[in-house]
Amino acid sequence: MTIDTTLFRDAMARLGAAVNIITTRAPEGDMGFTASAVCSVTDTPATLLVCMNKNSRLSGAFQQGGPLCVNVLNADGEPLSRWFSGQQGLSMAERFAQAGWVRLETGAPVLESATAAFDGVISSVVEIGTHRVLFCDVRAVKLCPQATGLVYHQRRYHRLETALQDAG
Repeated sequence: MTIDTTLFRDAMARLGAAVNIITTRAPEGDMGFTASAVCSVTDTPATLLVCMNKNSRLSGAFQQGGPLCVNVLNADGEPLSRWFSGQQGLSMAERFAQAGWVRLETGAPVLESATAAFDGVISSVVEIGTHRVLFCDVRAVKLCPQATGLVYHQRRYHRLETALQDAG
């Protein structure tokens, strides 16, 4: 049985998800895109996955063995999400100029204001339908001690204002 594509997309819109900027350091420079399809796979070893449209012009920049950073956006991250989704027509350099960035272990751009950042290396890539699933071995993590969140639900952004308390 084949599921209607519109019905499937409408149902998936009801699955709220954190908003992330996925970055890499490629030969042509820093690259990044907005994604909500990010998931933990296991904590031993620390691994996560990112889904990326294989027809994206950035698809070639995200290769097995290359660096990848998942930057989880805070509540104020909606403009960054829109810039990195290409909605504003900014060049890649202009997108990165909108925020502060640092580097951790892999050299991928890490957003200074990220609620959390997972810096790693793409360990494998699986193609399924219209997308590539990038599996990432996490090598370093950066946490913001006081953080809010940004989720995408019902095709709209929603701010999570409740600050996380430092467990330490």
